[in-house]
Order: sequence, then C-alpha cells, then structure tokens
Amino acid sequence: MKEYDFLVIGSGIGGLSFALQVADSGSVAVVTKSGLDECNTRYAQGGMACVTYAPDTFEKHVRDTLVCGAGICNEKAVRHVVTKAPENIAKLIDWGTRFDTTPEGLYDLYREGGHSENRILHHHDLTGAEVERALVERARRHPNITVHENCFAVDLLTQHHLGRLVRKSTPDITCFGAYVLDLTTGMVHTFLARATLLATGGVGNIYHTTTNPRVATGDGIAMVHRAKGVVENMEFIQFHPTALFNPGERPSFLISEAMRGFGGILRLQNGEEFMHKYHTLGSLAPRDVVARSIDHELKMRGEEFVYLDITHRDRESILAHFPNIYEKCLTIGIDITRQMIPVCPAAHYCCGGVRVDLDGRTSIRNLYAVGEISSTGLHGANRLASNSLIEAIVYASQAAAHAIALLPSTEFCRAIPEWDCEGTSHPEEMVLITHNYRDLQQIMSNYVGIVRSNLRLDRARTRLGIIFKETEELYLRSTLNQPLCELRNMIAVAYLIIKQARELRQSVGAHYSIDYPIPNISEY
Repeated sequence: MKEYDFLVIGSGIGGLSFALQVADSGSVAVVTKSGLDECNTRYAQGGMACVTYAPDTFEKHVRDTLVCGAGICNEKAVRHVVTKAPENIAKLIDWGTRFDTTPEGLYDLYREGGHSENRILHHHDLTGAEVERALVERARRHPNITVHENCFAVDLLTQHHLGRLVRKSTPDITCFGAYVLDLTTGMVHTFLARATLLATGGVGNIYHTTTNPRVATGDGIAMVHRAKGVVENMEFIQFHPTALFNPGERPSFLISEAMRGFGGILRLQNGEEFMHKYHTLGSLAPRDVVARSIDHELKMRGEEFVYLDITHRDRESILAHFPNIYEKCLTIGIDITRQMIPVCPAAHYCCGGVRVDLDGRTSIRNLYAVGEISSTGLHGANRLASNSLIEAIVYASQAAAHAIALLPSTEFCRAIPEWDCEGTSHPEEMVLITHNYRDLQQIMSNYVGIVRSNLRLDRARTRLGIIFKETEELYLRSTLNQPLCELRNMIAVAYLIIKQARELRQSVGAHYSIDYPIPNISEY
C-alpha cells in the first residue's frame, strides 16, 4: 500500500502541469502505463489556440469555438478557457516550452480550420512534443514528484470496495486512490491518495484507423463509468480529416490542420477542388464538415483517399513550417514541396467524457479529470482546432488550486482492502483477447464512424454485447494483464458511445446520422 497526497494518472500536458502545480504542497505520484512521454500530447502537431495580438480578441475566439461546437458548447466554459489561456501559456514558457517567433521577435501565429484569426502558437509542426519535453524535464527534477512508469491503473478506489455498512453511511461516491498494476512485476499495488487526478487521454484505439498512440484506450473514462461517475457526450467522436494515407501504419500519421491554414487545398484524385461544395470556408471549414465531406466523396467515387495540395507555396516556407511532415512523407516517396499528399479521415478526438465543473471536479468526490478524458463543455459537438492543449492546462491549473485548498480537510482511507487475485490464472489463449480487440475495432469503424444510422448503432450494440460477455468471463478468471484490461476498458467506452449516440435524435457536430440529416451542413 502506497500513500501520496496527490495521485496523477496520466502524463500528458494535463497530468504533468497539475503535478508541477501541486508538488510544492505535498507528495505526488505520477502513474503512466508506458514511458512518461508516451501520450496524446506528444503527437499533437498543430499548436495551442490563444488570443495574443490585435486584431484578435477574446470575443472572436469565443465565437469561433461556439460556432464550431454547433450550439452544444457551455459558453461559461468557453469563456473560462479563452480568457485563462494567456496566463497558462506564460506558465508553459516559464517551464521551458519554446514557441516559434518571427524575425521581429513576435510569436509566429498559425491559423487553422474554423478560426477567424491567426492565433495558434506552435513549435514548428511538433508543438505537442515540445510541450511534453519541457514538462517531463521539469517533473523529473522535482523532488516531490515520484514517477511510476509501466504501471497500469486498473480501477478507482471508492467506498464500493468497503463493507456494506460503510457504503450505506456514505451515499456520495468518494475516490480514495486507485489499484495499479505494475506491468514489470505483475503485482497490483494499492495507491492511496487524498486527491486523485485522471489525465488518461483519448479513446482513438477503439477504431481501426486512428491518429492516437496505442496507449489511448479510454482507460480513465471506463474507470469512472465502473465507479458510477457521470460520463456524457461520448457520441461526439471527432475524425481528423487529414491523416496520411499509408495503409498498414498504426497509428496513422497526422497531417496537421495548420497545413490547411497555411494555404493547403483539398483535391480529389483527379485534381479537382471540392470543399467549396460543402462549406463557404472551403478547405478551412470545421473538422466535422471536412471529414464528412471527404467521407462522402470517397464513398461516391469508390476511392480510398483525397489529396492535400501545398505545392503552390514556396519550398523554403514549407520546410520552415512543416519539417516533420516533410521528413515523414519523404519516407514513403512523397516530396510535399512538389507532390500532393494522400490523406483520409481517422479517429482523432473525443469531445465528451467525464463530466467536470470549472475546477475540473468530477461527480465523484476528491476526483478530478482534465484533458481529453474530461467533458468540460468547451468543445460541444465538435472541437475547434488547437483548443485541446490549452483546455488541458487551464483546467489542470484550476484543479490544482482546488485540490491544494481541500488537502487539509481530506484524509487517507486505509480501510481499503488489497487487490484480491485468489482463484485466477493466466489466460489460456491470449489470441482470444486479440480477436475480440480486432472485432471491436471493426464494429466501431463499420457502424459507429463518421456517418451513422439507428440500424447501424443497434447492430453495433448487439455485436458488442457478445464481446462484452466473453471478455468479462475471461477477466473474472484471469490474472491481470495489460491487453485484457485495455480491451475491457475499450468495450465500456464503445458501449457509452453507442448508447449516447442512439439517444441523440438529431445530427449535430461530430455525430451525423442518416436518420436525422442536416439540411445544409454549412449553416452552422
């Protein structure tokens, strides 16, 4: 049994920025199931949206976010993030993050799809990796932060793990920490904490094609669901419209939205522009519109990809702004300064998740959630490009301040029992887990993708039920291992997406059903 004042599960921008802000107030454990820098943050190319210079204003950023969110955003949350963004960018810079500047010393701001002004701070086309580098270096140096790599959080500790009388006397659900599987030794440790933060990232791997790293399996959302916490808006899964078309590569390599903001034009394989048919902003339309438009063209034509064309820009500018994309495309024989880039949509971002308030508090006491796992109300039905990293640090800062203030009145719950592995054994055939993993991805990709229908969702739920039953039976008789735990979490997340998509009887944002078509997708 291990005790820490603060338990942080996840090591992206949300988790590490929270850890750094609470570390001077108590002991901190950072638990991550891979290396400290393996997270969605590291793969974020575009940048961080922040109002920096005139003629941009907070009101413009708020309006762009509300429009992109298709009327589902919480305006209070939107204003909260937009107005808190500059001070949190300053924190990142103070912690060592470098953003690109012009020869005059001003920040070199990008514009991306859905933005009315240039407001994207970036570090070449590797912004997330630069942010993660700075945070990891600082976190490793802090004496109060203990990093537990290759450790998998299995379940949250709540009064559900206590005796029946204790559960009845405390009707509100409270989090006391988590059970954590050491992937090196196979031991399950009990991590007790006075405040717990979930920053476990996204859910992309429930789909066959995704830009997310392999660690993005919805673990935090599934843990909250099992602990009876509130999870909402899971139907809004954003597909990035421009992942590099390179069959067999997982995860799919992301072609940054900043490339379209830089002047990139989407073209059919015959060279024809097409986005003007779907939205007045053309190739700079919001992501849900672009992804759905590409999907429609591909299905109509029986093709697998469209092109993103940047060849009309000068070579020096392309190399200066997109060095990583340039090098990646060269590895498959494409020189983006002379050749168009083949792209197609891929699962990218979960706009919903664990419901939180403006302080990052979940419906479970002493439990916070920040980053992609959380549903803050900022994104609504569709995320505005480059709003995610800034959202994560803004809410991490709010959660840190709240958790520090609450610390003196919170105690450890040492009555939590140790993990019980009695009567379990190693799975006889790991191939059963692998098969169900692949079946799940096919179900979600075929029936719960960019375009849906009630019939497809019902079919997905039926097929998912079979996989759920098989996996639960295997889980109950098996010793813990990462593939089995991840599969179980992915099934829970897939169930929530299907259930909440079926309950939403309209097409809006990233949820589009042929049963509830939008008359004109350029109207919002």
